[in-house]
Amino acid sequence: MDSYYLDPIGFIAGKSGKESCAVKNILELLNDGATIPFIARYRKERTGNMDEVGIGEIQTLYTQFQELEKRKTSVLDSIREQEKLTPDLEKQIKACGDLRTLEDIYLPYKPKKQTRASKARAKGLEPLAVLLFRQQEENIAAQARRFVRGEVQDEEEALQGARDIIAEWVNENERARNQVRRMVEREAFIRAKVIKGKEEEGAKYTDYFDFREALKRCPSHRMLAIRRGEAEGVLKVSMEIAETDAIEGLEHTFIKSKNASAQQVKSAVKDSYKRLLFPSIETEYMGISKQKADAEAIRVFAENLRQLLLAPPLGSKRVMGIDPGFRTGCKVVCLDETGQLLHNETIYPHPPKQEVRQASAKVAQLVESYHIQAIAIGNGTAGRETERFVQNLRLDRKVQVFVVSENGASVYSASKIAREEFPEYDITVRGAVSIARRLMDPLAELVKIDPKAIGVGQYQHDVEQTKLKEALDRVVESCVNKVGVNVNTAGKHLLTHISGLGPTLAENIEEYIRENGPMKSRQELKKVKRMGPKAFEQCAGFLRIEGAENPLDNSSVHPESYYVVEKIARDMKVKVADLIGNETLCSQINPQRYADEKTGLLTLQDILEELKKPGRDPRSMAKVFSFAEGVNTMADLQEGMVLPGIVTNLTNFGAFVDIGVHQDGLVHISEIAERYIANPADALALHQHVMVKVTQVDHVRKRISLSIKQANN
Repeated sequence: MDSYYLDPIGFIAGKSGKESCAVKNILELLNDGATIPFIARYRKERTGNMDEVGIGEIQTLYTQFQELEKRKTSVLDSIREQEKLTPDLEKQIKACGDLRTLEDIYLPYKPKKQTRASKARAKGLEPLAVLLFRQQEENIAAQARRFVRGEVQDEEEALQGARDIIAEWVNENERARNQVRRMVEREAFIRAKVIKGKEEEGAKYTDYFDFREALKRCPSHRMLAIRRGEAEGVLKVSMEIAETDAIEGLEHTFIKSKNASAQQVKSAVKDSYKRLLFPSIETEYMGISKQKADAEAIRVFAENLRQLLLAPPLGSKRVMGIDPGFRTGCKVVCLDETGQLLHNETIYPHPPKQEVRQASAKVAQLVESYHIQAIAIGNGTAGRETERFVQNLRLDRKVQVFVVSENGASVYSASKIAREEFPEYDITVRGAVSIARRLMDPLAELVKIDPKAIGVGQYQHDVEQTKLKEALDRVVESCVNKVGVNVNTAGKHLLTHISGLGPTLAENIEEYIRENGPMKSRQELKKVKRMGPKAFEQCAGFLRIEGAENPLDNSSVHPESYYVVEKIARDMKVKVADLIGNETLCSQINPQRYADEKTGLLTLQDILEELKKPGRDPRSMAKVFSFAEGVNTMADLQEGMVLPGIVTNLTNFGAFVDIGVHQDGLVHISEIAERYIANPADALALHQHVMVKVTQVDHVRKRISLSIKQANN
């Protein structure tokens, strides 16, 4: 780190507000190959008990720091090549802690395409510009006359060239740029107008055909909608501030006299603002506002994805999956407790075939033959009709019926992963299997699908894709490691996301189990090809071995801490197995007695919690939900109806709720609760069961407005 001009620890601590010692330790751990889930779970003493979000922020800031230093090197090299690098300028650049400030410093030295100012310099007019800029000369015509030669035809051309050079100086002046920036931050408006002739084509952007809002108050979803309209060629988007006030402010900075020279400078300042300075700052802030909107949209998407991945699982039950359809029928699959496909076929309970009796008999027979305990029905086309059909069946046992989101199932069905899992079956069978497995374990199934296809984001195709992928990958990694996996049943797609593994080691683990049978201990992981000490350290605590000889192998206690549990057991004169799940015994343990240099108090408290409730799943259990009878399409809706629904998506402006009519309704943020809430996620969770009141139905635009607070009155 000595090669950096700034201290990275001080830089990150200053930006994040975190303790310097924690930042230092986290950077050391990250540089040593530790993952965020591992650091958060097993290195609490070194981080001050920082959570994954805080550690992730430090990682992001470290990346920003490295990018800033790389840019500084590039800037210094460029100015050095021009032979304009002074010791003071070099010191200023090296000490710079902000990319925008760095670019302002570099702007006067930045190689440019041919500009009006560069053309004027080529004509030898810079000395005249210097003379005018001093604002001491009254007889400017006489001075300009001295430069009428070569390509300069007359005095006015000389003065125009000098003004062009001054305009560029004003644009490159850091103080001037910051003046305009402060105005933009305080009082800028974002403006959108429809491009003439695009009214019909861009009908969905009607709300923005003549739109104006304070930039600092424009929420992320509105900014992204406007920018999408601009990208599609429907809207012309601009930013505006009080031009007169901005120019007067610049004049106050640059005009020092009341003579003819000052008038030339005044003219140059106005030209600079209109032609160079404001367009440049406008572009900068349009970029900043887009970045902020992206960051907020990504944050909302990531939180929704986290909730979806941690949705309640049904667990190891025998499940029938039904992918509903009308003309093509309903694809039915039966899975065993581990999610393996036992049987598949197609039934036709709906028009046009409407073979209700045959379909009823077939489902009843399959439930009996395969000892089905639950039925998962996709919520797409014919979903409500299929749910009603199944609910009316007379079965030989009590079977729970669930409606499951189909979002992304078709993406999975056509994917390489699905082809590898079911090479002999077509996409309809794969889709039904995915629906059934989502009920059994949403996390294990959804990790196979690109998060963008799961249907819990907004404007995901409009935001910066690299940052979106990084954020969503981090969420997937976090959720998989939070829950932990059974190494013998997980499969490579789930194992890939375990701390320290990745695709190659995940595949090697699967291959090892295939050749040698189920693993019997965590130590056996070391026999897997390419499983080095670092990878073992990172992954072992998140992998479970059910039925292992050492019961700690089926817990989140890390192998590096087994010695502590063994010492506790010896001191209490019991076996390790006697401690597990025994809250009475565990409550008698004083963790401070066992703290040492290797295992601190925070880790010991985690160990004791795990001993009390080993292998605890942070997810709740799946609950059955039923839509209202007789409400199947938008045509069945009437204002004032109070209906049950499921929250399917959360945004900054409200929540989308499925009420069983194949079109989600919107509960605006103001209609969620009687009290004020700043964020819908503060009051609601994905997949939460809610009661809603229908307040408006727009059949033309296929929009349904709902209210939770009115439903509860």
